[in-house]
Amino acid sequence: MNQTEQSLNTFIQLIRASNKLEKIVRQDVTQYQLNITEFAVMELLFHKGKQTIQVIKEKILIASSSTTYVIDQLEKKGFVTRQTNINDKRVTFVVLTERGTLLMKEIFPKHAKTITDSMSCLEQNELEQLLKLLAKLNRSLGK
Repeated sequence: MNQTEQSLNTFIQLIRASNKLEKIVRQDVTQYQLNITEFAVMELLFHKGKQTIQVIKEKILIASSSTTYVIDQLEKKGFVTRQTNINDKRVTFVVLTERGTLLMKEIFPKHAKTITDSMSCLEQNELEQLLKLLAKLNRSLGK
């Protein structure tokens, strides 16, 4: 197989695996009346603490208008709240509420197990190698 064929086949396998993992995660989080993007925002806030809307947009890789919509939905559900920066009124932080934190404490371990189980066909060294290769590919593709 030449470089082009290998690249195309690798791309297809990468997309298929990504789609299957996304389906698994979607099924996992819909039990809690969340979509994948809402869960991703909550996961970011759970692990990194309060974030600006701009940082959330960059980390979650969604459009600005979608970011605002997702945060609005999470706010309506009582999972996040907005806080204005006292030093700069133009900056707004998003933070998990107590309800959001409690939900993430409940569901994140289950989510982590689901992902771990999904990748259990790979040995530890294969996971490490896959992570390094995907990180290398992401770096070469840029932002």
